[in-house]
Amino acid sequence: LDAVTLRAVTLIGKEEPFVMVSENVLGKPKKYQGFSIDVLDALSNYLGFNYEIYVAPDHKYGSPQEDGTWNGLVGELVFKRADIGISALTITPDRENVVDFTTRYMDYSVGVLLRRAEKTVDMFACLAPFDLSLWACIAGTVLLVGLLVYLLNWLNPPRLQMGSMTSTTLYNSMWFVYGSFVQQGGEVPYTTLATRMMMGAWWLFALIVISSYTANLAAFLTITRIESSIQ
Repeated sequence: LDAVTLRAVTLIGKEEPFVMVSENVLGKPKKYQGFSIDVLDALSNYLGFNYEIYVAPDHKYGSPQEDGTWNGLVGELVFKRADIGISALTITPDRENVVDFTTRYMDYSVGVLLRRAEKTVDMFACLAPFDLSLWACIAGTVLLVGLLVYLLNWLNPPRLQMGSMTSTTLYNSMWFVYGSFVQQGGEVPYTTLATRMMMGAWWLFALIVISSYTANLAAFLTITRIESSIQ
């Protein structure tokens, strides 16, 4: 590219800080400056080419027209009236089909601002980690295990100390199973092997369920739920 003069097309008025025009003093030609101009100067010095800059006649970035042509800065490149385009031009699939882009050096994104949603207090938020069917299964399991514990003690009553009275009623069995599920223990002495095996399995089940519930509840309370009003 030694001694070759390339025509560079740009836009004025909406390219700061990439392309700006310095003050025109005493009729001197326009002098362009900015980040993109600095990059172009570095390329010019490295590759040895010269360049001249002009502004796109319609002052547009460039978009496809109904007849298949392009206007704006992209149109100047498509019709080969310019060799280089200097602009903060958004890379789109349509533009990539007709012109080549350099590696981008700025990322730009568009966001939507929404009003912060009003917080509502839900008295049943503690039930949110599990759905209704799972809560029903847990309640049914508590009743079933309580009934099994009562039957095991009824078939093989525990041995109590002299003068003490047994309290292994169905109500106490249910209460003991529920208390152990919520990690509160109980006062009914279950000393038979079958009952202890049953309660050992129940404690393991309760530990797994409570651990899962605690983890899900913590995640439910810490994660901000955003309900979008945009349809």
